[in-house]
Amino acid sequence: MTTRVALVGGTGKLGGIIRGVVDDLDGFEVTAVLGSRSDLSELDGAGLVIDASTPAVSIDVVRAAAARGVNVLVGTSGWSSERLALVRPLIAAAGTGAVFIPNFSLGSVLGTALAAAAAPFFPFAEIVEAHRDTKIDSPSGTAVRTAELIAAARATPVEAPHVDQRARGQQVASVPVHSLRRPGVIARQEAILSGAGESLSFVHDTVDSAAAYTPGIRIAVAHAARARGVVVGLESFIDIGIGVPAAAVAQPSDDALARAETAAGS
Repeated sequence: MTTRVALVGGTGKLGGIIRGVVDDLDGFEVTAVLGSRSDLSELDGAGLVIDASTPAVSIDVVRAAAARGVNVLVGTSGWSSERLALVRPLIAAAGTGAVFIPNFSLGSVLGTALAAAAAPFFPFAEIVEAHRDTKIDSPSGTAVRTAELIAAARATPVEAPHVDQRARGQQVASVPVHSLRRPGVIARQEAILSGAGESLSFVHDTVDSAAAYTPGIRIAVAHAARARGVVVGLESFIDIGIGVPAAAVAQPSDDALARAETAAGS
């Protein structure tokens, strides 16, 4: 039996990579390719929705998939724990699955896992991430996920002095995150952990997005088709042998949820 796939954002760079991977997978067929401005009624008839659109559109895609009783795989950035909290009840009520992948790169997943595993041993943590100048959101979804997992692995928030100053970056789950946007970069992230007299850095560079993302996309598509509930991170489907609380993130505050609802237009 072939699963019919509707791909939202299929005309973009990530969408094009995803389509190439799905076209080569047995048991899956891309039957609808939507742009970010397409009418979501074009999702009708799909057995799986894959979203590679924009942060502003992505939440509507997830809602539309849940309304149709169809599983959704989300590769779009911008899904913080607060935003995920907005759609968890919808997915639960629909009895479907929604898989959110901040980064399809296996190397990125390992870098994040290593940083989270080391986080309890260092009082300070900061993240510096860089993407091409055309990326429309910051911090990146990968940086948000890394910060949330670093925080979840610790008993106390990281130490972050002078965060009232804008140059200290945006705090995500207590971790300062600094975003660079410049031409000539695909993706780069450095998680820096510091303590008395030493520091430890985990750096991941993406130098060819198609080659880096393809193995992870294959894994994610296969699992997304049969997932149930909300699943976050490619590490949910691979055994990386590191004791990282992959599903554990701090519960968002009421204020944070209100901000997420406003941003989502709900």
